[in-house]
Amino acid sequence: MTTVPPSAAPAPEPISPVQAAALRDGVLPPVEQVRPGIWTFAVPFRFGVPEATLVYVVEGSDGSLALIDPGWSVDGGLDEVRAALSAIGRSLDDVSLVAVTHLHADHLGAAAAIRRATGARVAMHELEVDALERERTDAVRNDADIATWGLPPELHDGVVAAWGSGRRIGLGRSEAPYADLLLADGDVLPIPGRTIRTLWTPGHTAGHVCFVDEADGLLFTGDHVLPRINSGIGLGGRTATNPLGDYLASLGRLDVHAGLEVCPGHEYRFADVVARAQTLARHREERSRHVAEALDLLDGPTLFEVAARVPFSGGIESMTGFLLASALTQTAFHAELLGRSGEVRPA
Repeated sequence: MTTVPPSAAPAPEPISPVQAAALRDGVLPPVEQVRPGIWTFAVPFRFGVPEATLVYVVEGSDGSLALIDPGWSVDGGLDEVRAALSAIGRSLDDVSLVAVTHLHADHLGAAAAIRRATGARVAMHELEVDALERERTDAVRNDADIATWGLPPELHDGVVAAWGSGRRIGLGRSEAPYADLLLADGDVLPIPGRTIRTLWTPGHTAGHVCFVDEADGLLFTGDHVLPRINSGIGLGGRTATNPLGDYLASLGRLDVHAGLEVCPGHEYRFADVVARAQTLARHREERSRHVAEALDLLDGPTLFEVAARVPFSGGIESMTGFLLASALTQTAFHAELLGRSGEVRPA
């Protein structure tokens, strides 16, 4: 899921005018061919994430189809997927692989229903499977963290419900076994006649991956890099490393793919992934500067007091629930990366 508002920096120009126009008009874009044997279509997401998830269809040399990020499913329904495949003269029965960039319901949500309908294998990074398997344990541990943040009492229960013991990372839209094929960095997706490699890009979630198709000049980025939005950080459960540091390092991994067309999980396709990654990194550096300034001015602040001095869109006072929890945890990531976590007082 994406939770951080758009950056003030200019967005990259769209490669797909059709997708850009649909985004502007608040409608779903039509099915569009990206390359020979590769198409994209949109599945609406009913949880406040920008308009829709962009799904990608990749045809193998044997005629089988792979879906990258199949989108959300309501009660196991696959109407949008079936209609899009029919528009290109194919059917759900042709799908043999579902490759998922990360565990969020707007990307993974339809995978289980597709597997039940077709027998297709679901491929996902092993850290995403780990996060889904321990989500209940992680959520309860988050309650202990929330108690230290210094939240105003009237906001506490909403944060616990959205981020603590009430949280479901997959929103109940996934089911075990979460993946049939565990992906690792460098793995090639089993699509006959194509070489599409897995690029591990942690940060948004611990096991987020992009898919690199050098032959077709395409980079499928999920939520790692989007044209207009700064994706949230650390939204896939608890991690052993700082998700912000992981994210910045992952942005740097895109430098060698500067010439590839970006096929993101939302909004529209665009070019120059390196320029966009640099804009995203600058946004995080600016946020770190604001956190440092808050720590310089305040004497033993709580995490909430630090975050209140960071210029989140709309201000921290406008946030509740998930958005507030995300803003506070990201503030903590910045303080940790600055080496100043010890200056934040537990409430």
